[in-house]
Order: sequence, then C-alpha cells, then structure tokens
Amino acid sequence: MADRNGAAVRVKQARRPEVRLPPLVPWEEGGRLEPDGDYDGVEFGGADLAGQEGHGARFMDCAVRGCGLDGTQLRRARVLDSVLSGVRGVGTDLAEATLRDVEVVDARLGGVQLHGAVLERVVFRGGKIDYLNLRTARLKDVVFDGCVLVEPDFGGARLERVEFPGCVLRGADVTGAVLADVDLRGAAELGIARGVDRLGGAVISPPQLFDLAPALAAQLGVRVVG
Repeated sequence: MADRNGAAVRVKQARRPEVRLPPLVPWEEGGRLEPDGDYDGVEFGGADLAGQEGHGARFMDCAVRGCGLDGTQLRRARVLDSVLSGVRGVGTDLAEATLRDVEVVDARLGGVQLHGAVLERVVFRGGKIDYLNLRTARLKDVVFDGCVLVEPDFGGARLERVEFPGCVLRGADVTGAVLADVDLRGAAELGIARGVDRLGGAVISPPQLFDLAPALAAQLGVRVVG
C-alpha cells in the first residue's frame, strides 16, 4: 500500500495472544462464583453462570467452554492467559475489567458491558456479538477475526493496533474515539453509523472509501446532487 505521494504506508500489526493452558482442574458442578475470587487453572465446562456475581475476581490460565453468562456480574474482573470458547449470554457485565492474552472463540453474546475495560493481546474469533459496549475502553493488540459485530460502541475508546480481518462490522459508533494503526482493510463489511470523522489513524481500502463517501460527505456538510 502507498500514500498519495507513492511512499509505502506501514501499518503496525497487532500481536496476537499465545495461550498455552496447563492441565486444568474441573469447576465443581453447581459451584458459584465469588466476588474477588481467585481462579487459577480451572476449566469451566458447560456451567450455567447466569446471574452469578464474580466482580473483582481473577481468572488465570482458565478455560471457559460452553458456559451460560446471562447477566453474569464480572465488573473489574481480571482475565489473564485464558480461553473463552462457545460462551453465550445477554447482559454480561465486564465493565472496567482487564483482559490480557485472551482468546474468545465462537461467542454468542448480546449487550456485553466492557466500557472502561482494558484489552491487550485479545482475539475474538468467529461468533456474533450484538451491542458490544466498549465506550472509553482501551484496546491494544486486539483482533476481531471472522466475527460479526452488530452496533458495537467504541465511543471515547482508544484503539491501538486493532485489526478486523473477515469481520462484519455493522452500525459501529466511534464517536470521540482515538485510533492508531487500526487496520479495517480486511473487514468483510464496514458500516460506521456515527463518528466517521474519528477514522484518522485507521487504514481502509479504496472500495471502503467509496462505501463511506456518503457518511464523509454528510460529516463535511457537502451536498451531493445528481
């Protein structure tokens, strides 16, 4: 890729997590999360964690597979070197949480609260997330790979080295966001509902520029008349 002067444009790539889980201890069937709990090397397999309160808890080297997370309270939790696979739920609260070196695979979630959270070396692979709230969050080395994001809210967030390969992005809000080395070129669908003026720091393809032209013209107050 080159800029308008023909010089090569370099986009810093996101660093993906390399999660290597140790032998895991199965979560006790029927157990309940505890606020400020400490979970190290635990496998949560098919557990129903709906409505449970684990705010401030720490999950280290854990696997959360096929679990129900409807209304699960995990505000300010720390999820480190862990894998979440096939999780599902509505209204999961991870506000102000820390996710570092985490893989989220084939999630089916709605209304996830991640506002004010810190995400570093996180990959979302496959699945669908509706109404993802990332307002004022900080994302560094985050990859949305082949997933569907419906009306995600990045308002006021800071995104650095974030990529969207094969991702369907519909109705995104980037109002007040700050972007640096954000690569949108690989997105299968790119829909920006609000904040198109904040795309400075992002890289898009020529066809995507054409698709965004109406929104850009509206933002600049340009009337396009045939």
